[in-house]
Amino acid sequence: MHDDNLDSDNPNNKVDISALPFSQACENNKQPILEILQTELQGFSHVLEIGSGTGQHSVYFTPNLPEIQWQTSDVISNHRHIIAWHNAYPAPNLYLPLAFDLAHDSVPVSSHLDSGHLNSSDIAKPYDVIFTANTLHIISWALVERLFTLASEALPVDGKLIIYGPFNENGNYTNEGNQRFDAMLRAGNPDSGIRDKEDVVSLANTHHLQLSKTYAMPANNQLLVFQKR
Repeated sequence: MHDDNLDSDNPNNKVDISALPFSQACENNKQPILEILQTELQGFSHVLEIGSGTGQHSVYFTPNLPEIQWQTSDVISNHRHIIAWHNAYPAPNLYLPLAFDLAHDSVPVSSHLDSGHLNSSDIAKPYDVIFTANTLHIISWALVERLFTLASEALPVDGKLIIYGPFNENGNYTNEGNQRFDAMLRAGNPDSGIRDKEDVVSLANTHHLQLSKTYAMPANNQLLVFQKR
């Protein structure tokens, strides 16, 4: 890991970056994703990140999206990693992770909301955007289906579901690297694997989520933006 690459994002040079959990993929894709979010999140205010992983995305995005309240979430076992990054790079619009297991839980209510000032409808649906990166190829298809069900329930009309990761096109791998990556995933867990974009779009349509934009991303990934209609 190259410390200078991350220290430039934070004036606090006393942070010991080498002690933090680190994802090279997050480091590589954070700027390209941010550039799209800066456009796609205009007019929106409250993002739920599903599967925050190490927390690297959240601490990079929030200082560059000051108008966005960014709520992290993940399974409990990943919280210590996310919290470590949040402690190293705090931001006023960044919130500590909520416990969220896609297999069992409903969409969690944001930890910073004061329920005494909100009506029951606001408490149930506080997010206008849901963001998730590098999750669909890790979880089972049944959990992909559940993700879209919960996203549709949680988002208001015109809310967005933004998904980053690799996808197949017309049932085919987009390159040999993705084919090898898919084989590795399925060898470790037969329920995982790179998803066909057409299947994901069809699933989204059944939940009133329409694909509005597709962005080609580095390393043979894509960013899909769905909007609730």
